[in-house]
Amino acid sequence: MKSTDVLVIGGSAAGLVAALTAKRINPNKTITAITKEEKTLVPCGIPYTFASIDGTDSNILPSDKMFKDANVDLIIGEVISINPESKICILKNNDSISFDKLVLATGSSPSIPKWLKGADLENVFTVPKNKNYLDIMKTELNKCNKVVIVGAGFIGVELSDELKKTGKEIILIEKLPHILGLCFDEEISIKAEEVLKGNGVIVKTGLGVQELSGDKKVNKVVLENGEIINTDAVVLSMGYKPNNKLAIESGIAMSKQGCIMVDEYMRTDCADVFAVGDCAQKYDFITRKPCCTMLASTACAEARIAGVNLFKLSAIKTFSGTISIFSTVIGTTAFGVAGITETQARNEGFDVVTGVFEGMDKHPGTLPGAKKQLVKLIVGKESSIVLGGEVIGGSSVGELTNVIGMIIQNRMNINSILTSQIGTHPLLTASPAGYPLLKAAGNVAIKTIYS
Repeated sequence: MKSTDVLVIGGSAAGLVAALTAKRINPNKTITAITKEEKTLVPCGIPYTFASIDGTDSNILPSDKMFKDANVDLIIGEVISINPESKICILKNNDSISFDKLVLATGSSPSIPKWLKGADLENVFTVPKNKNYLDIMKTELNKCNKVVIVGAGFIGVELSDELKKTGKEIILIEKLPHILGLCFDEEISIKAEEVLKGNGVIVKTGLGVQELSGDKKVNKVVLENGEIINTDAVVLSMGYKPNNKLAIESGIAMSKQGCIMVDEYMRTDCADVFAVGDCAQKYDFITRKPCCTMLASTACAEARIAGVNLFKLSAIKTFSGTISIFSTVIGTTAFGVAGITETQARNEGFDVVTGVFEGMDKHPGTLPGAKKQLVKLIVGKESSIVLGGEVIGGSSVGELTNVIGMIIQNRMNINSILTSQIGTHPLLTASPAGYPLLKAAGNVAIKTIYS
């Protein structure tokens, strides 16, 4: 029987970072990672393998090299059972591994509603993090002229935009009033919808799917209102569920959301067993309520916390809540959001004010490549602490969204932002006199500290 000091199950972002962090903090310990896939994909890059980059081979996370360089043992195999008490893991090939510490980073899989008739027909696809599946899916979609995508979250929207680049007729269906409706306030979602429609994607919102039909292979999508859409293929992008089978069968405590319960050190209720990433329970940083945020960035943050706390707890290395930080690009327009939206804040009972400003991301705005940049801040009226922010603009949106996320995590108030010192350059940033983040903060200040 093989033995290891730390066993990590899962080789994607969470598993990789957990193993590397554990080895860095504990160089004398043996670290072993197990993954089912020989080649691990970059999760966020999956939609772009259908058009912008040359397939999944151009979207490989070099985890095997990173494990090797860090002296972490890598096993390609499938774990079928774990025993937290005896500290033994059994693989599908009947190999056994004993461990001292265990990190579960089993990730998530596409969710298909049980009520959806026809989901098992040929040419009905989901978007898993599985290279072989996605290679087959791309080959089949290349033969199609018309594709229906169900679900307008980030994956559905990005996949719609990508597949449209290949010249296909793309129809995106979303039950909510607007695309990305769970992530952005309505006015931002509408702008994203307008951009996607402008790129040629047919968007149908406020309508759910009743069933899929066809003789062996799907050829029709029936909507709730009875409308029938003929199609060559369907992609279901209706969310993800945590891979929790191993944890459930081993008796580890689970949440109502089906996630593995963890504390701020990422420990489960079983001694020496940790969980990180999509399979682990999350709590919103602002509302403190359970949430189901599944982001590689969040998974990596949790993995670093677990890796640090495996053998000795660090009071300053805890995970105090998930800040939803998303960004995406539709065509050449980027959208980002951090924290909670105005709608979410008001629904939770927060007394908030907002500030919006639209400027240019370079100065002067006549420079080549300059784009409009809109920033919206959501701020607690009494405390002036930033609870959320939304951004529209060019390529700088991603980093600006991250900055807003750091502002939220450090509980900065409007005055702290207004007195912050920034560096600017005509080709890289907005004007120091018209910096959208600061101007939006100024528009909040008028309603709070200067009111």
